[in-house]
Amino acid sequence: MKPTPIMAALLAAALAWSGPAQAEEPQLVVELNKFEPTDTGGCRAFFLFRNGTEMSFEAFEMSLAILDGDGVIDRLLSIDAAPLPVSRTVLKLFEIPQIACDDISEILLHDLTACTPQNAEPMDCFPILSLASKTPAPLAK
Repeated sequence: MKPTPIMAALLAAALAWSGPAQAEEPQLVVELNKFEPTDTGGCRAFFLFRNGTEMSFEAFEMSLAILDGDGVIDRLLSIDAAPLPVSRTVLKLFEIPQIACDDISEILLHDLTACTPQNAEPMDCFPILSLASKTPAPLAK
């Protein structure tokens, strides 16, 4: 079907009607950057916290489910990443005991047990949270 001038005009009108692109909401990005084996047979996880919001966080705690090579939950791990300053990237290291890095198939964000902006009430941070992983194991919600 060959486009006609009327079809082109309708397409142009539809595109104009859609309005300007919506600005993205500021994000709090949690990136699982790398794994490193520990001397005790566990795994050290390097996390980057990129705070692209307009607020600092005085409390930020995550409950993570560590899944083994078969996709079975091996353990729950609570990590405290606070403080997270505004417009900054922060590196945090966490030990995952008794499981080799190669045996971790996925890390699941089970819950955000604390998310409190500085001098403010606790909030639901799931809507502004974005997860990423540069390891073979995905970091998922």
